[in-house]
Order: sequence, then structure tokens, then C-alpha cells
Amino acid sequence: MSIPTVVGFHYTLKDKDGAEIDSSSGGHPLYVMLGKGHIVQGLDKVLPDMKQGDKRTIIVSPDEGYGAVNDELRLRVPRNQFPADANLAVGVQFQASPERGAPVFTVMKLEGDDVFIDGNHQLAGVELHFDVEIVEKRPANQEELAHGHAHGPGGHHH
Repeated sequence: MSIPTVVGFHYTLKDKDGAEIDSSSGGHPLYVMLGKGHIVQGLDKVLPDMKQGDKRTIIVSPDEGYGAVNDELRLRVPRNQFPADANLAVGVQFQASPERGAPVFTVMKLEGDDVFIDGNHQLAGVELHFDVEIVEKRPANQEELAHGHAHGPGGHHH
């Protein structure tokens, strides 16, 4: 069995129209252990072919990003289904249940006694454009293998 590769990279994420969504610019690079599902599939399958110092724009389809929009995750829920003290405002996010990995829903609209929520990832259905620069590429170390994820310089989580 081969040792997984750790890649440290800077990125700027934009949508297909060039609007910036996220960036590591001015901060620490993102460190990931490839092949572990820590980043979207479209990036995870391209980064192994890149070398330290490489810069590239990677276009990721929704299928290899955050998936297509699922209309079944867009729901209208009566207000009385929420706890009385729930902070219900447009943009508020909450987890459907306390279980780890339970879906996260976002309040999209409040209308009378109805609350419209969406369980799709905010980037579902979006074509992702990543500008990537590889700053480090190396085999995972023992601590990373034990933890199952990459650590940045000095063994710190970033």
C-alpha cells in the first residue's frame, strides 16, 4: 500500500462568471491528504498530477464539486415545527439533527407561518473555477497517517 500524498496549496475559487467565492490569499495554504474526500472530487483527481510550484486553473463541474441542486431538499415547514426560541431569519443555518454529518439547512424565506429552508450546499449546481498554486507536495507523515488528515507546517492544523 502506498503512502498517501499531502499537498499544500493556495487557491482562489470563483464561479463561471469570475466572481470570487473563497481564497487562501493572504493566509495559510490549505493542506490536504489526497484521496481522502477532504476536498471536492474534481480537485482531488487533478492535484496528484501537479508538482510543487505548478499553477493551474481547474474547472470543476457540479457533479465533481458539490453536486446538482436537489429540489427535494427545498422544503416549506410550518413555523410551529421549530423550537419556540429558534432564531429564524433569512440566512440562518442549522443542522437537521444532532447526529454527526446530519444535513445543514439554510433559512431562505419567511412567509406568514411558513419557513422555507434549503438543504443543498450553497455551491450545489455551481461550476467551480479554482486557481491553484502548489506550495508543497510530500508523503504523509506518521502523525498525519494516524489522524487521517494533513497537518500544515510544524504539525499544526490550519
